[in-house]
Amino acid sequence: MQEGTISIPGHHEVTPLPPIYLRGDVYAANCPTRQLLDRIADKWSALILLLLSQEDLRFNTLKRRIEGVSQKMLSQTLRSLERDGLVSRAVEPTVPVTVTYAITPLGRGLIIAMRGMIDWAETCMIEVAAAQRAYDLRNPPQP
Repeated sequence: MQEGTISIPGHHEVTPLPPIYLRGDVYAANCPTRQLLDRIADKWSALILLLLSQEDLRFNTLKRRIEGVSQKMLSQTLRSLERDGLVSRAVEPTVPVTVTYAITPLGRGLIIAMRGMIDWAETCMIEVAAAQRAYDLRNPPQP
């Protein structure tokens, strides 16, 4: 079978997949994979997804839990994550309106993929900080 085709049980013909389903090439300048990688590698996206992987949360709770994020940045990041299908937004018609954010199955898959990187960062920070200090000693700032 050719790459990019699928076989449908009960059918003898092979149906080509639309280009949208083919694997991206992150090294290609015009590949949308780069935009997605840029978004999911963003610290705010990672922190939001981590919190939402534990429980559904309202906007203000996210803002309180993620120290240093501005309201504008949180709004923009949540909107982007929702657009990418990683987060869902539920609006309840209360006074005032209640908006709750939740991670989607696609977002959960991303968290599974990110877990190793997160664990590495949390357990290796001391060694990274030591490497940074050693580098800074070898390469003092130039006047």
